[in-house]
Amino acid sequence: MTETITPLSSCTRQSTTPMIHYQVAMSQPQTHLLEVRLDLRDFPGSVLDLKFPVWTPGSYLVREYARHLQDFTVVAGDIPLNWRKIAKNHWQVDIQGQSHITVTYRIFANELSVRTNHLDQTHGYFNGAATFFRIVGLEGESIDLTVIPATPEWRVTTALPLVPGSTNTYRAVDFDTLVDSPVEIGTHPVYQFEVLGKPHELAIWGQGNYDVQRLITDIQSIVTTEAEMFGGLPYERYVFLLHLFAQAYGGLEHKDCCSLIYQRFGFRDREKYEKFMQLVAHEFFHLWNVKRIRPQALEVFDYDNENYTPSLWFCEGTTSFYDLLIPLRAGIYDVRTFLNNWSKEITRYLKTPGRNVQPLAESSFDAWVKLYRSDSNSINSQMSYYLKGEMVSLLLDLLIRDRHHNTRSLDDVMVHMWEQFGKDEIGYTPEQLQQVIENVAEVDLSAFFNQYIQGLEELPFNTYLEPFGLRLFADISNEPYTGIRSSNENGREIVKAVEAGSPANQVGVDPNDEILAIDGIKLKAGGLNERLKDYQVGDEITITLFHQDELRNYQLKLGNPTVHKYYIAAIENPTPSQQEKFYHWLDVPIHVLKN
Repeated sequence: MTETITPLSSCTRQSTTPMIHYQVAMSQPQTHLLEVRLDLRDFPGSVLDLKFPVWTPGSYLVREYARHLQDFTVVAGDIPLNWRKIAKNHWQVDIQGQSHITVTYRIFANELSVRTNHLDQTHGYFNGAATFFRIVGLEGESIDLTVIPATPEWRVTTALPLVPGSTNTYRAVDFDTLVDSPVEIGTHPVYQFEVLGKPHELAIWGQGNYDVQRLITDIQSIVTTEAEMFGGLPYERYVFLLHLFAQAYGGLEHKDCCSLIYQRFGFRDREKYEKFMQLVAHEFFHLWNVKRIRPQALEVFDYDNENYTPSLWFCEGTTSFYDLLIPLRAGIYDVRTFLNNWSKEITRYLKTPGRNVQPLAESSFDAWVKLYRSDSNSINSQMSYYLKGEMVSLLLDLLIRDRHHNTRSLDDVMVHMWEQFGKDEIGYTPEQLQQVIENVAEVDLSAFFNQYIQGLEELPFNTYLEPFGLRLFADISNEPYTGIRSSNENGREIVKAVEAGSPANQVGVDPNDEILAIDGIKLKAGGLNERLKDYQVGDEITITLFHQDELRNYQLKLGNPTVHKYYIAAIENPTPSQQEKFYHWLDVPIHVLKN
């Protein structure tokens, strides 16, 4: 430890109120070790239970954060206290009548993601769930946090408010808020701007080819657009934390901030830039949907165990629906790009065989064991609640718009959910969510929910698109079908997945096989689909590969070509009704799609 900080003795606290003060230092950033100190005064008990979170809200996987904790000690002054570890994330301390207890430990921080910790010579970044103990029984007490940067040049950026009169000491009103407030420390630039009279910050770590003024202008448009939907901004200050490095993508939402990771050179290319703005729109939308409008199962977080809900399709899938729509409304891209993006998403959905195996509600419920633990069979057995939730949200939006001639939409569902559950954060049940959607649509949606959320019936896209003059079309592949999904890895053609029931699956081709030749002729890495264009449906080919280091030959009969991609386009000669509905949906005439 580099410095001892005495817990703040604020006159606003009562002497009998427990005082909790964390300190995080980083004296040797090259070691990737955060040095954490917990000072606790006036603990009302003889046994202190400290539990380390196993997951963080917004990322539904038990991540076992305690595996990075080391060098645990606990003292009262100079007196070591007895402690024992009684579970993987549970430390228990005998207080022995002491009023001031100090716990110290170190956290290994060398995983740069939105949900973990990272410390090196360039910066420090940490999340509360991966850094701090939950003091059992004191979760509702305020917590002070002092951050000691590695060098005087490093600054601290967090959504937590400063304790008046202090330096780098912040106050969380409770443990949930501490967990919900990541911290960035370093020499990163911080850009300040206002939206609707409220201060915002954009902190960027890492070099990149971004135009900061363009970023801020478009972020302001996204914030304004989403605020208009919900009638204002439910915070006093908001912070965007952006990390840039090679080939990265991700985000994690918080009530008053978000963490974003993106590829450092992903801002000049138009499509990549628009994808980043979709990420911003997604994480910002979460400050309403999931951070405040939450399923009842997530209303009180159980940091020790999985928190199950079948409603993640609405939390994430509906948010994904809006991350496509918000940039359109904000003027970041046009209707053609909007529909093209939808075409890509529908293609991803319809080319996932797992949609016929895992229902949407089950996908939500099983996030803890499936979505974040994908394997070579995931395409055959799983369906992302992000992706199918996005599809279902589109159908619901179009259903509501069609029934009410665009005077109502999924926006009204979100506003009702905000008014009924979000403002007071009371949590909703799956039944209440369905009821709100039915009330807005003014129709019984039991069959819809049974078929498309609880069940496995194919989503009838055209049934919902045609009233708006649109139709989903398919482009058929130019090569016969094998069922192999492969990629070029260091000059080798590696099988990444094999579709269930496909010709390749039937003869025994497996993920991780290396394809060497077809009909005795060497296959160039990345050239499988091109080679298949020389064959016809029904042809039998010899595919040579390494399977677990053994050379094998399989006789594979080629199947019918499958769909290469799907795309949404205007139908020929849309009726006046279709033209009107399209216009009032997307605010442009449908003929712009023909130009």
